[in-house]
Amino acid sequence: MIDLYYAPTPNGWKISIMLEECKLDYNVIPVNLGKGDQFKPEFLKISPNNRMPVIVDHDNSFEGEALSIFESGAILMYLGEKTGKFFPQESPKKERVLEWLFWQIGGLGPMAGQVSHFVNYAPNFPGDHSYSEKRYKNEYDRLLGVMNNVLGQREYLAGDYSIADMASFPWITAYKRYEVDLDSFENVRRWFDDIKSRPAVRKGIEVGKESRSFGKGITKEGLKTMFSQDSKSIAEMAKDKE
Repeated sequence: MIDLYYAPTPNGWKISIMLEECKLDYNVIPVNLGKGDQFKPEFLKISPNNRMPVIVDHDNSFEGEALSIFESGAILMYLGEKTGKFFPQESPKKERVLEWLFWQIGGLGPMAGQVSHFVNYAPNFPGDHSYSEKRYKNEYDRLLGVMNNVLGQREYLAGDYSIADMASFPWITAYKRYEVDLDSFENVRRWFDDIKSRPAVRKGIEVGKESRSFGKGITKEGLKTMFSQDSKSIAEMAKDKE
């Protein structure tokens, strides 16, 4: 059995989708980000970066304890290797998947995440955020152009459907909130609709649906918990663990 520490965000969806695609049994453990569950000592033990998702695989172990893995890319790779699905191990197919997985982790996800922040959360803070919002929207648009060019040459990002597609898909789902006309990216639209129609993807996206907020109704304390952390606050939390 696998425990999935999870919140219904794009990074969380990557793993719920993969677990559904692989037909693995898993138990969802909700992580309430606004209430600071990610900073609790028991969570920091398995996720020192105080971020979800995290999995704990009780069928595997490390140093006498069930194996825990944080960082969505590492989790996807682990599950792909564990099941032999969606992550080819032969060269050059493996390298193609890794290229696009790292492209998502280093580019598409962070840029889309910043767009989401300035659209959904920045209005709660004083100041003019127009430049920042435009900057990240432009970069998100550029990355969609990169995807569109590649998907004009092949059906999926790395050729066959893989963890690279599962990683990228959740970061396209909010295109309407980002004021993007997805139909202007013909190949991305085709790819997006194709993946969206997969039963496992639909089921994975539905996990925790009832607790989605996208910045709505969050308290001032919740905003502070999510966006006011720095090295000093992290050091204080580490002391609290001792």
